[in-house]
Amino acid sequence: MVGVAQLVEPRVVISVVVGSSPIVHPIFRRVSRMALAAFSLWLAACAHAPVDPPRIFIAGDSTAATYTSPDKDQQGWGTELQAFFDPARLIVVNAARGGRSSRTFVTEGHWDQMLADVRRGDFVVIQFGHNDAGALNVEPPGSTLPLRARGTIPGIGDESEEIDNVVTGKHETVYSFGHYLRRMIADTRAKGATPILMTLTRRNAWKDGRIECPSETYRRWTWQTAVREKTAFVDLSRIIADRYQALGQEAVTAQFIGDTVHTNLEGARHNAADVTAGLKSLRDLPLHRLLSEKGRRVPADPGPRSASACPPLD
Repeated sequence: MVGVAQLVEPRVVISVVVGSSPIVHPIFRRVSRMALAAFSLWLAACAHAPVDPPRIFIAGDSTAATYTSPDKDQQGWGTELQAFFDPARLIVVNAARGGRSSRTFVTEGHWDQMLADVRRGDFVVIQFGHNDAGALNVEPPGSTLPLRARGTIPGIGDESEEIDNVVTGKHETVYSFGHYLRRMIADTRAKGATPILMTLTRRNAWKDGRIECPSETYRRWTWQTAVREKTAFVDLSRIIADRYQALGQEAVTAQFIGDTVHTNLEGARHNAADVTAGLKSLRDLPLHRLLSEKGRRVPADPGPRSASACPPLD
C-alpha cells in the first residue's frame, strides 16, 4: 500500500508520493501541457523561418564586371546573370573588377574582401586570363603601355619571381597563373563553398571567316587546373566561340563597344546566357534546379562538337 502525505500551503494542496507510484497533481499536468505547446510552437517557427538562399560569387575582370555609368554602353556578363536564376533560390554577387589579373585580384585585396562574405553552400566562379599576359613588372623596351605590373608567370607550375613592384613600391613574389587559381580553389573550399573554374570570354577576332579560339594558354591552363584540382569546369570560350561562328562577324561586332574585348549590354546578356548554359550542364551541382523561368529556357551546353570553333581540350 502506498502512503501519501499532503503538503498544505495557502490555497494549494499538493500530493506527494510516499512509496513507489507517483501521483501528479493537476497543476503539474497543466504546466506540462503548456510547456509542450510552447515547444511545439517554437519548432513550427523554426521550420518556417526564412532561410537565406545560397549565393554565386563572380571573381573576374572587366568582361564580367558591373558598370553603373558605362562608357559606350560597356557591360560585363556578371551584371546580367541574376535574370537567369530565381533570386529566392540563388543570389548572384558580382565581385569582378575591371583591369585585374588573377594576381592583382589577390594582391589588391579584392579576393579576401569577397571571400569574407562567402559561406558554406555558396558557389564561386573564377575566371581570369585576359590581363594575366601583361608584364610582371616593368614594360619591355619600346612599349607604350602604362605601367600596370599585373602579369603572371605563364603556365600552372610552381615557379616564382621576386620583384620590387614599380606600381606599389613594395617587394612582391609573383607566381604562375595556375598558382593563383589553386589558391582561390583552396580558399573557396576552406569556406565550405564550391569553386567553378571558367575559361575566358572570346575576343571579336576573326581570320578567314572563322572566329579565333587560341587554346594553348589560358583556356588550356584553366582546364588543366580544373582537372588536377577536381574542380567544376565551364568552357565558356568554346560556348561563346561556337555562338559567334553561327552568328557571323557583323552580328558579333554589334555586341562590342568598339574594341575586341569588351561587350555592350546586348553582348553581356548573350554572354550571361552562355554562362547559364555552362552552369546548367554541371549536373553534379544543383544550379540547374535554381533557375528562373528565363534560365529554364536556356538549353544546357551539350559539350564540344566535332565542328566546334575551338580545338578540343585533351
